[in-house]
Amino acid sequence: MELRDIEIFLTLAEELHFGRTAARLHVTVSRVSQAIKKQERLIGGPLFVRTSRTVTLTPLGVQLRADLALVHHELRATMQRAKMAARGLTGVLRVGLIPDVAHDLMPAWEAFRARHPDCRLEIRFNSFVDPFAALRSGQIDALIAWLPVEEPDLTVGAVVFSEPRVLAVSAAGTLAGRSEVTQEILGDGHLVATGQPHIPDYWEDAYTPYATPSGRPVDNRQYVTGFEEILRLVSAGQMIHPLGAHAARFYARPDITYLAIRDAPSLRWGLVWREENPHVRTLDQIFRNLGTLTR
Repeated sequence: MELRDIEIFLTLAEELHFGRTAARLHVTVSRVSQAIKKQERLIGGPLFVRTSRTVTLTPLGVQLRADLALVHHELRATMQRAKMAARGLTGVLRVGLIPDVAHDLMPAWEAFRARHPDCRLEIRFNSFVDPFAALRSGQIDALIAWLPVEEPDLTVGAVVFSEPRVLAVSAAGTLAGRSEVTQEILGDGHLVATGQPHIPDYWEDAYTPYATPSGRPVDNRQYVTGFEEILRLVSAGQMIHPLGAHAARFYARPDITYLAIRDAPSLRWGLVWREENPHVRTLDQIFRNLGTLTR
């Protein structure tokens, strides 16, 4: 089975739609169909059940997907290592960011690249929803996440930066006329976002507390799929939400106003990793040498 045919099968197994698979791989629908038929002839059984409306995997297809996913991952990793070796690179460090502050952390990135010119540094966005999944699956080597992180299988390193908190509100709403608020506003029944059930309770409480300082519950919560959905809901006046102050700089929008939360503790962000890795340790030491960035 050729590598391209493996990619076509795995993509179709994910999309379950011939048109979307073709568009994603930049091939024709007929090329997708031909590749699947070829694989089915080679294996001797159907991999998909096709109707005029749906495409589903057969039990044989489910088994093949599980087996090929591992092979495909290793093949891609092998090719990537070969490409890196051809360019004189011997390693890669993949760092996930929950806060969108890659620009602010440029001194650390530059210091790492200067110390390890043979290692490619990749900065990736990491959603706060199911935040530690990429670490645990090995898709990234380290993560910058808000603290505390109290996961028994994860190590917490340097505190990378600390910032005030702001409240995102609709620019068209009544709250937009204020210059600042207190945390008590979260107990007034406004809708706020949650990442549950995919994030730990203690971790969400550190960002969006379950109770105000006076003890009133903050329980009017709506599950969101990511940060962009929070901004859309805030813009529409359906939600208010506390954020790190960096959001006011990097996500300045005419439809959203950011209010200072005068009694909220600073939000701290730290470097977190799972597997011991000398490159991660180097980055951790660089952050420690630079000191905690404050805004």
